[in-house]
Amino acid sequence: MYADGAGLYLQVTRAGAKSWIYRFSLAGKAREMGLGSLSAVSLSEARIKAGECRRLREEGVDPIEARKARRLQAALDAAKTLTFKEAAASYIASHRMGWRNAKHATQWENTLATYAEPVIGALSIQAIDTALVLKVLERIWKAKPETATRVRGRIEAILDWAKVRGLRQGENPARWRGHLDHLLPGRSKVRRVKHHAALPYAELPDFILQLRAHQGVAARALEFTILTAARTGDTMGAVWDEFDASDKLWIVPAERIKAGKEHRVPLSDRALAILGDAEKIARTPSGDYVFPGGKVGKPLSNMAMVEVLRRMGRGDITVHGFRSTFRDWAAERTNFPSEVVEMALAHAVGNKVEAAYRRGDLFEKRRRLMTEWATYCNMPKAATRTIIPLRGRRR
Repeated sequence: MYADGAGLYLQVTRAGAKSWIYRFSLAGKAREMGLGSLSAVSLSEARIKAGECRRLREEGVDPIEARKARRLQAALDAAKTLTFKEAAASYIASHRMGWRNAKHATQWENTLATYAEPVIGALSIQAIDTALVLKVLERIWKAKPETATRVRGRIEAILDWAKVRGLRQGENPARWRGHLDHLLPGRSKVRRVKHHAALPYAELPDFILQLRAHQGVAARALEFTILTAARTGDTMGAVWDEFDASDKLWIVPAERIKAGKEHRVPLSDRALAILGDAEKIARTPSGDYVFPGGKVGKPLSNMAMVEVLRRMGRGDITVHGFRSTFRDWAAERTNFPSEVVEMALAHAVGNKVEAAYRRGDLFEKRRRLMTEWATYCNMPKAATRTIIPLRGRRR
């Protein structure tokens, strides 16, 4: 540190970097304030800056805090030209790499474009207040409570991002707890959560028999989805490289699993037979999907299996509901532990502490479970009341 006098110093680091430092005392505590590098600030300019700092100290003002306030004001002035739409685009761009797939970013863009931007998109990020957030939400809060909740959360995240970036001040007007919860009813009070309509498990064997009478890729994809208790998207996106017929195994990659973790699925003989039939169909030129759609290189449409249900006269149930059918059957007609069933559904099991100690995925127990499930699906109706025990005692 080379002193120039009156608190101004030239600091030279071991690496040779040179910069100006103003040293002063505040409330008995030594403080240092950088004034710029020697290459950017001359000696005369550094003396002028140090003089301004001394004048502020004589007036009882902390020069460091005063500079922070000036920078914040400059950022806020710049924010007057930054619209919510621009802030949303910047937020999505900065978080896109951290999201599991492109679909997540698309959902953000679509919901904000549909519900938020018509109201606040062109407004300054600093100008958005509680009244404007309510104007966005009140139109959809009763009719689409789940969508409205997501829109609110996304607006809150964008406004928080803007505040951390110094682009706005004050409390977040989209915050729920302690703020909007006093102005809007909770989602559960607006509309009861509707679960996916499921087929009672006692009706499943007859349903499977009827399903096998229907031809086509979508019908086989639906049966495969039921036999594996998979999500619709997992089946639609399945490609041949994910399967190992010799080990009777399907490995669904993490990016297609809701929990974000690779999921191993044991395959029953009937599931393997469906794959064998699918192999007889010419594979698509690109993508190599197990259940290809009508367009070249594209997977089966997410409505294809729904259309199968409608043709069967079962528009009262959903494809996703078969996962509930599986869970109900396992709980009421078998003695398999609940964690085995939950892992078969690719659900997270237990709390974080329990998950840290459980490194395995109970695969062999799940293989027995899925074999029994496939057996049940093929049972005559009169035999479906049998309770299927877990082989061996639970430890």
